[in-house]
Amino acid sequence: MSGLAAGIRLAHFGKKVCIFERHNAVGGLNSFYSQQGRKFDVGLHALTNFVRPGVKGTPLTKLLRQLRISREEFQMSEQKRSRIAFGPQGETSLAFTNDFAVFEAEVASSFPTQIDGFRKLVELVRSYDDVSLDAQPVSARQIVREHISDSLLEDMLFCPVMYYGSAQERDMEFGQFVIMFKALFLEGFARPYDGVRVILRVLVDKYRAAGGERRMKCGVTRVLTAGDKATAVELDDGSVITADHIISSIGAPETERLWSQPDQNSASPVGALSFVETITILDRQPAELGWGDDTIVFFNDSERFDYAAPQERVDPRSGVICMPNNFAYEDGRELPEGIFRCTCLANYQQWRALPEEDYLAAKIRWYSVIQDSARRFLPPVASDVMSAATIATDMFTPRTVEKFTGHLGGAIYGSPRKHRQGRTSLKNVYLCGTDQGFLGIIGAMLSGISMANFHVLRG
Repeated sequence: MSGLAAGIRLAHFGKKVCIFERHNAVGGLNSFYSQQGRKFDVGLHALTNFVRPGVKGTPLTKLLRQLRISREEFQMSEQKRSRIAFGPQGETSLAFTNDFAVFEAEVASSFPTQIDGFRKLVELVRSYDDVSLDAQPVSARQIVREHISDSLLEDMLFCPVMYYGSAQERDMEFGQFVIMFKALFLEGFARPYDGVRVILRVLVDKYRAAGGERRMKCGVTRVLTAGDKATAVELDDGSVITADHIISSIGAPETERLWSQPDQNSASPVGALSFVETITILDRQPAELGWGDDTIVFFNDSERFDYAAPQERVDPRSGVICMPNNFAYEDGRELPEGIFRCTCLANYQQWRALPEEDYLAAKIRWYSVIQDSARRFLPPVASDVMSAATIATDMFTPRTVEKFTGHLGGAIYGSPRKHRQGRTSLKNVYLCGTDQGFLGIIGAMLSGISMANFHVLRG
């Protein structure tokens, strides 16, 4: 999405732009695939940064203006309610909606001695310049602890923002914490009725209308250089395309390897954090199982929330539950089938090493483990009822992520080192997207716009 946004912005200003995409579908980490006649979203649980019409000066409104997109084109429907649930059975729970007052009241009720510090933290978040390209990294844990002394509340605040945007284990840079806190809590969640493909279709149509060229199933193998600048890209088929500027959305370590050897000291280490996700298709709405209230649930069953690459193939102690049916779609529309998605941290190396037969067996085993873990945080449903309601399942692993996105290590959020100005060791090659540092779907598109503006159009 960052590459598409950069391409649209450049094409609007008369630049001759070509996007090279190795896959047969656009979207990268936020795309979709078809299986047995169904469309499955990957990446998108919700479009974050949602604000209602008339709210100005937010990432969403800036994005729409700069890409010349109307709100109606994204067809956004708001979440009903989401939760952060901690404890073996989710005994401590904080609900939130697109009205921040709901979340603030939940914190005040569950953590009365922490509410003053929480409000001061929120004031800091509101005033912090999280999109500055010159910001210096500082520990989010350190700053949050200056305001929040209860470790349970601290972990409950970090769980959603980490799952939705941290490439760093157990901590994150404060600017990135601010981006995600605003996106999730101060703004909110929405979803197009038809999922991520609505957003992708709008972007592709805008890019075509602006005169941009796009080549699918056509990856870049090498960046050709002269001195400290790139001169051209070599494609998978051996052809060479010259370029004045190159903007890369494939990730920092992946980009650097296009002109240097993998064993050279990289400026951007490969990220350690990857995920598995199970997708269950139901023959009924989640509400018919008693699951009609929650859109997204962030859960953790342990005394402390441990956001790190697990020792085993999967860490089912924490994760994210998403039920796309539970958005407030216009005119009371309902998705034709129930969808129950569960995401957990995973160990890339352990999945990568498995022979194919063992890999398939491991997917079956861990699918059940993940489902059983996640269901503890929802109203109880008998296993036989759940089994009878299930009509299709699928699961992706870090191996899937690497295969279809090219992200080394299946690292969903890229390298732990971000490049806020998007610069690389080559003067005319720039990064956008995950490793530039703007997060979420809206953040990814703003990243593409920002890098196009900062490096190409400003010149």
